[in-house]
Amino acid sequence: MDTLRELWAFLKVRKKFWLLPIIVISIMLGGLLIFAQTSALAPLIYTLF
Repeated sequence: MDTLRELWAFLKVRKKFWLLPIIVISIMLGGLLIFAQTSALAPLIYTLF
């Protein structure tokens, strides 16, 4: 959680709020790839990309 606080402080101080959607989408794609490796939905998800 400390990393998230530091990231938020950086974004707030430097006024780089435009980075927030990029970070969120990157985290979501990473989570999707991790989920795809460990589930039965892997063939379906891989065909989407």
